[in-house]
Amino acid sequence: MLVESATVTVVRAITVAAGVFAPGHLGGLTPFLPFDLVDAVLAETGRVQQRLRVLPSRVVVYFVIALGLFPNLGYALVWDKLVAELIEAGLTVPKPAESALRDARRRVGPGPFKALFEVLAGPLARPDTPGVSYRSLRTVAFDGCASFKAADTTAQHHWLGRIRSKLGWAGYPQLMLMALVETGTRGLIGVRFGPIGEGGETGYAGKLLHLLTRDMLLLADRGFADTGFLKAAATRAHLLVRISRSRRPSVDTPLPDGSYLTNFDGLTLRIIEATITTTTSTGDVLHAEYRLATTLTDHHTHHATTLLRLYHERWEIESAFYALRHTLFHGRVLRSATPDGLQQELWALLILYQLLRAAMTEASEHQPGTDPDRAGFTIALQHAHNQVINAAGILPDPHRHTPARIGTAATNTLGDRRDRTSKRVLKTPVARYAKPHPDDPRPTTSTTITTRTHTINARTHTPPPRPRPERGIPTGQLTHTILNYLNTHPDQPRTIQQTAQHTGHDPTKTRHKLNDMTKKGYITRTSPGHYALPSTPLTTTPPP
Repeated sequence: MLVESATVTVVRAITVAAGVFAPGHLGGLTPFLPFDLVDAVLAETGRVQQRLRVLPSRVVVYFVIALGLFPNLGYALVWDKLVAELIEAGLTVPKPAESALRDARRRVGPGPFKALFEVLAGPLARPDTPGVSYRSLRTVAFDGCASFKAADTTAQHHWLGRIRSKLGWAGYPQLMLMALVETGTRGLIGVRFGPIGEGGETGYAGKLLHLLTRDMLLLADRGFADTGFLKAAATRAHLLVRISRSRRPSVDTPLPDGSYLTNFDGLTLRIIEATITTTTSTGDVLHAEYRLATTLTDHHTHHATTLLRLYHERWEIESAFYALRHTLFHGRVLRSATPDGLQQELWALLILYQLLRAAMTEASEHQPGTDPDRAGFTIALQHAHNQVINAAGILPDPHRHTPARIGTAATNTLGDRRDRTSKRVLKTPVARYAKPHPDDPRPTTSTTITTRTHTINARTHTPPPRPRPERGIPTGQLTHTILNYLNTHPDQPRTIQQTAQHTGHDPTKTRHKLNDMTKKGYITRTSPGHYALPSTPLTTTPPP
């Protein structure tokens, strides 16, 4: 058999910046972060190099952002990715040492990256883009993430503190990242981050309220239902927020669709109470109670059932955090050892995420009727990897008016969203949701939903306040054992070690239990490490 083979030579033109600026690029993402924008921000923040050498400040900015594209590689290997195709094309490019790249990062600092993100952040889609707006109101959402881990260094501990877990101190410092997200594109409108203990989620979200506008509809979960926060947010945007079932809002004006108007400390809100009934493919019937509060008080224009279905859009912010934590960074510990380096690294990561979302949104809008949230983020990320290595698409062709290849490849790749449900369980044994809640009726594995119905629970009068239970002794076995032990000699305080020996538990667990019982008033601490029964007896007696 005759086998014929031939070769072909392909010549590709590469357009890059000249001289030592050539390695400063992000492939196909560069048009979304052009050279003149980076130069302007560096000049504004006073971080332009004093002398032009191997690593100009502009190149350092692109290099630090590229570190987020290749989080598992060291400095030298990431630099090799940026210059690989340039060397193949015959360009002479520098080969800096890793120490030089490290020093260049310190020289530029976090300021230019924060300024760049603030320029890039904001709504990405046009108001008429599918899935972006509800009745001319752009849907946005607040949420926080506290699972970003920093390097275990003394400097990071001084800034972020230490996190206490059930099994002791956490191995790495963690920081809180609060984001305001455009749910239709999952683009970032604003971000704040810092130590977890500084004000909680509402404290960080309060620093982003100035980004809300009257043409936005804010979706938020029960963690943001604080009355003060709602009043502050309602002055800038419309609200659709889930509130706790434990609240007892007054029924001021019942409405025909089953909702009612109420007053939250001077703020007029419309309350929607509903039962969502779900039937799965296995025949299980699930019921969930929802209570929403909204500033959209016109029940003719905004029917209760419509708003109930719209609230599901809030979960798009969870997909945004998944892309940040897992798809981009694979859950790794951030590499920087100092607070300034950590801030620089995180701002660069957020810039990279926003650039990818911008490319995906641009491509979706070039295909009429395409919802941007159906574009594949992982596909866009992999094409960004390839184009950085190939130095492709650095400068767009002025004669072509097509979207970037990165976004086009990812557009409309996910198909229609599958309607399914399951328990909220994580596989890691020490996670917050490691075990399903005992009262959660949802299936353990992902199960298809066949039907879903919404029933508005009309309310015509204000419910009475819940009776407060009288303080008593809980029925926990360990608590009962400790109380019986202390009751044998009520006038004699017992130490942690004595109590641990009696109960058969280790001293650490016993100490935590004794502290918890002290906070609840079941026992008193007479001196450090010594505990006894309170002088005032409890109102109930322990179970037999």
